[in-house]
Amino acid sequence: MGHWQGKYVIGVTGNIATGKSLVRKMLQHVGAYTIDADLLSHQVMAPNAPAFRPVIEWFGKWIVGSDGRIDRTRLGTVAFSHPIALRRLEAITHPYISQAIDTLVKRANHKVVVVEAIKLLEGDLADKVDAIWVVDSDPKVQLQRLVQKRGLPQEEAIKRIRVQNPQDEKIEKATVVIKNNGDVNDTWAQVQSAWDKYIVPFLEPTPEPAPPTPQPGPMAAVQPAMLAPEQTAGVGPTSPTHPTKPRPTVVGQLDVRRPKREDLDALAALLSKARGTKLSESDIIMTFTETSYLVAETNGTMVGSVGFVVENLISQSSEIVILPGVSVEPVLSQLISGMEDASKDLQAEVSFIYLNQQTDGELINLLKGKLGYEETQIENIDFTAWREAVRATQPDGTIILSKKLREERVLTPF
Repeated sequence: MGHWQGKYVIGVTGNIATGKSLVRKMLQHVGAYTIDADLLSHQVMAPNAPAFRPVIEWFGKWIVGSDGRIDRTRLGTVAFSHPIALRRLEAITHPYISQAIDTLVKRANHKVVVVEAIKLLEGDLADKVDAIWVVDSDPKVQLQRLVQKRGLPQEEAIKRIRVQNPQDEKIEKATVVIKNNGDVNDTWAQVQSAWDKYIVPFLEPTPEPAPPTPQPGPMAAVQPAMLAPEQTAGVGPTSPTHPTKPRPTVVGQLDVRRPKREDLDALAALLSKARGTKLSESDIIMTFTETSYLVAETNGTMVGSVGFVVENLISQSSEIVILPGVSVEPVLSQLISGMEDASKDLQAEVSFIYLNQQTDGELINLLKGKLGYEETQIENIDFTAWREAVRATQPDGTIILSKKLREERVLTPF
């Protein structure tokens, strides 16, 4: 055990475009609470956040866009142009990021916490984590991702790769190395193998010492063994991060739970039908690694699902599926309740749901009525980090429904 008592903290690092976020999301699926330190750096530079004015004062007002926010493309152009500029940016932002990480780790209910940070080994965080997982990719794969997925010019992509510390130095300090060259199945297998080897033993409860054996004698009597209530038959499987919390939660004949591997085909069929397309095996695996799901079953048939993503204290969902002919209200209520519980468990402060007014009218009415959501506009969202997350994620043609999940906020007051 390291800096955080009672927690096993994994630092996930690797150079740009190696796939750190993919590995972090996979670790969340197998039972960890995860923190994206790089995204936190964006939040501390939002308007009215503590690093906003210091960054502008050092790099110049030209990095501010017409919307009054720091333009990260402009900032990145200068920050990645020279190591001194990058170190100065990190010196401004890292104290606030470190404070937020410390709060999140201490507040997490999970025993295993993952912190993704590209500069993990360059700061004091490396000395606080219990293990270092390095994600590695071939340089040509990194370059391809930066150009094709992030839209960077090739010259700019090469510059960003070269300005970082050598990947070999990170690998030398790694507890685990995950090779990620684009085969999601292979990456998933490596993550699962490392989790089973290093984390599962940590999560297994320490067996209690056996009671003393009664000594034979005229007064000795052997009592029948008694099972604790949680050991009796009929209790569902438990979450690896919450060993005493039974799952799935069964409500009447409706079973709302996280999908297992054997549910893959049924969920793929449900999503394919809703999307009007056929999901390939790679599509399904990628969907599972990028999005958390809850499914609703009745009489052995999957009748609904909700997909959601929790990133740095914000829960977002744009896909709720309920089969035609199924009573919407009980299925939706249990799915949303389950999603909110899971999001709170990941310390989400707010839940945003994006739906289409024309096709999802019944869902919208139930969410705005019984389930306590409010329709809102981007410009009316209170906090900058929330607004930016919605602006980046909201699908075209959808309305925004929001619900605050907790009052206190990690990144305020600034």
